[in-house]
Amino acid sequence: MAESNFTASDLKEGGAAPGRVSCLGPEGSFSQQAAIKLCKGCEVLLCHSFPEVIQKLLKGEVNCAVIPVENSLNGGVLECLDLLEEKDIFGVQEFPLSVDHRLATLHGTRAEDIRYIYSHEQAIGQCANYLLKNFPTAEYVHTSATAESLERLDAHSAGIVGAHVAREGIVLSPENIADNKSNFTRFMLVERRGALPQTSAMVFFSAVCADRPGSLLGLLKIFLRHGVNLTRIESRPVKEEFGQYRFFIEFAGDIATDWVKKALAEAEAYCTHFKLLGAYN
Repeated sequence: MAESNFTASDLKEGGAAPGRVSCLGPEGSFSQQAAIKLCKGCEVLLCHSFPEVIQKLLKGEVNCAVIPVENSLNGGVLECLDLLEEKDIFGVQEFPLSVDHRLATLHGTRAEDIRYIYSHEQAIGQCANYLLKNFPTAEYVHTSATAESLERLDAHSAGIVGAHVAREGIVLSPENIADNKSNFTRFMLVERRGALPQTSAMVFFSAVCADRPGSLLGLLKIFLRHGVNLTRIESRPVKEEFGQYRFFIEFAGDIATDWVKKALAEAEAYCTHFKLLGAYN
């Protein structure tokens, strides 16, 4: 039987209505933009790191949290996938945010003087071709959020921020500098565990399989037998066990239906670790 941190049977009735929401700051971050759209009318609490975002939720300082889980160009946001393993949290809604990256400089900065590029590593990765072409010798410096790069600008540096960011003395490039202009980040609204939603379009879970040949194939065949359409699978190392991997799997399905419940129950029994991470539209 799987060692399970959080399963459907663990879910208790309840779940507070959103009033305060935590997300990654500073002011002007993409996370803040997503939080405002997902939690209209809520007070937004800006945090310095993703772990702090989740800790605010676990300590009861906020009713919900918003974190990015996947980018259409760079894939999973690995730190946030790991944080979804926290025992008492559950994803209840997702929101795809269109990402429009602009190069930010202080007024009067010349392109030939730029030696440093500041931004979140995801943003730098999503603009890699542009940066290589225009600033081939610049050094990339990662910040905790895109908007934080604005605080570090001088006459020899530039940042990458969203087109929605506007500050006095800051000049944004007239065009999106992302390598692919069709760039989206999926954000997830996370709450303390409560009742399962009445319905869902997608289900998300994590699993660790036994270390033997064909183990992952056996897990996938469970969903094949139940006619489940898997839409995403991604692996991450299990930090406590070198050589073991945790699989993050998403599929299309209604959490309230018997066939989804049976598939999840079989998967839980098959795996050495299983956690239901979310069910959402």
